[in-house]
Amino acid sequence: MPSPRTTVNASNRNDFLWPLLIVKARALQTLPPGLHCYRLFFGVCALVLFGCQSPNLPSSSPITPAASPAPAAVAATPSVAAGATFTNPVLRANFADPGVLLVGDTYYVYATNAIGKNVQVARSQDLVRWQQLPDALPALPGWARPGGSLVWAPEVIQIGNQFVLYYTARDKASNRQCIGVAIADAPAGRFIDLNSAPLVCQADEGGSIDASPFRDGDQLYLYWKNDGNCCAKPTYLYAQPLTADGLSLTGEATRLVRNDALWEGTLIEAPTMVRHATGYYLFFSANDYGGPKYAVGYARCETATGPCADAPENPILQSRMDQKPLIVGPGHQAVVEVDGEYWMFYHAWEIAGNGMRGDRRLLYIDRLVWQDGLPRVIGPTTDVQPVP
Repeated sequence: MPSPRTTVNASNRNDFLWPLLIVKARALQTLPPGLHCYRLFFGVCALVLFGCQSPNLPSSSPITPAASPAPAAVAATPSVAAGATFTNPVLRANFADPGVLLVGDTYYVYATNAIGKNVQVARSQDLVRWQQLPDALPALPGWARPGGSLVWAPEVIQIGNQFVLYYTARDKASNRQCIGVAIADAPAGRFIDLNSAPLVCQADEGGSIDASPFRDGDQLYLYWKNDGNCCAKPTYLYAQPLTADGLSLTGEATRLVRNDALWEGTLIEAPTMVRHATGYYLFFSANDYGGPKYAVGYARCETATGPCADAPENPILQSRMDQKPLIVGPGHQAVVEVDGEYWMFYHAWEIAGNGMRGDRRLLYIDRLVWQDGLPRVIGPTTDVQPVP
């Protein structure tokens, strides 16, 4: 969902000046041969004025710092003034269901299939300028049905020197969406799943999707949703301990919350557990992902495995329909802490100039603050704000 930038940059100036250049150039073509020297003079002026840029620069073109040229793989990034501010969306690409990982001083964000990739991945050092990378999971395991449109909601955790990817794919045996696990030696992949079956597959509950790992001290947990809305069943968010290597489940699965509030509609999904100084917070998304009812809420939990209770002020992030640009369907959140500040990643639909919803879900980030022990998202936003 592109938003107008509130700062004037080179691309904005070209939008105003380029039509004048065309008119002037056509006029000069009619000059007599003796005055053709003016064409050369005008051409030099145009190069200085426009910096040899192309007219009508599309919104998906990369914007990079002046200090270095953009790598070929860099996708759209927000307007950044002296590295101090940004505007949403931070990635103008079809980049749904983001999951975030920090490795050293570099952030990686993973997303649902698009542009021929099973698992999309991009990297950044400031959370607002992103470089898209090759497919992190170019080959699916034998248990998964081929077809990139069936690979959803990837998240990665680092365990020692190994990176573990949890993702959703279609299980051939059950014909349900189920959760797989793959490993790699680097955060961008190439991830490989050598298992003969999914890690989690609740076929009798509609399948299992939206896996999210969480580390609480020395213990790892996996959170996910049963895909009950596929077949008129209730949806729950589950938690279960993982083995130390993150590759197997141990203990018992626990149901934490279910879709039992009016705003949630027929489903809840996309669990994200965050441990804050004030307790455990299970963020989740709910309702129809394709429209304005899709939103983000949370539950407060006593431990990493519950019990949990929905917040009465839910939802805390929802569509913005009362002002332009519209923001429709913000959700499938991820949370990252940067120097003591929290940021929420999420996607929202691209909206065309005529107000119609597009087919792409773009990447947004907004501040997540804590007031009296309660989380509050400062968003959704499209105005200029300081970078993380």
